Amino acid sequence: MLVNRARGTDRRSSAAVRTRITNTSHVLSRSFFARDAVTLAKALLGTILVHETSDDLTSGRIVEVEAYRGPEDRAAHSYGGRRTPRNEVMYGPPGHAYVYFVYGMHYCCNVVAAAVDVPEAILIRALEPLDGVDLMRARRGVDERTPVAALARGPANLCRAMGIDRAANGADLLVGPLRVVRGRRVPPARIAAAPRVGVDYAGPHARRLWRFYDGASDAVSARRRR
Repeated sequence: MLVNRARGTDRRSSAAVRTRITNTSHVLSRSFFARDAVTLAKALLGTILVHETSDDLTSGRIVEVEAYRGPEDRAAHSYGGRRTPRNEVMYGPPGHAYVYFVYGMHYCCNVVAAAVDVPEAILIRALEPLDGVDLMRARRGVDERTPVAALARGPANLCRAMGIDRAANGADLLVGPLRVVRGRRVPPARIAAAPRVGVDYAGPHARRLWRFYDGASDAVSARRRR
């Protein structure tokens, strides 16, 4: 179980992730992100999201994502070529963070995909916590009764646990305090596909199976109904 692994190896996983941060062999290239959102979404599973702040370092393995394919996708912020100050980062180079505020209370963290002027992105929906579990609990305002697997489950909880807010919008995910580094690839046979969450307004586009997750992870926020 993830909970037992995270409790028992927090210090060991911390050393491993910090090695990734300083070891250039684990840094992802810009070309890694320069793919359409659906392809990149699946490739992001198993990579590690890291955030260094004045509080400390937190990190987690990406286990659930959603792809948004830009102007032709009714669920995307850039549907129909919509371009505003809020979503401007989507039109920039791939490998940057697109962070937005929703429902007047939550932040969501996305990875910009594709190419300049091709506004596609991937929403990060869930992480398996690795570093900074105690800090994640403090940020979430929960104690040890909340399982480790639940600390960064769902995009709003993920941003709270990782200390991500609008200040991170536009951050280069190859360098700097907020970044994505190479991790353990999720085998294709373990990647599940399902409709995206909360996009009923997108009509037939809401049925597209563009949410991808690690079927073996306890941290996934929503599993496909059978």
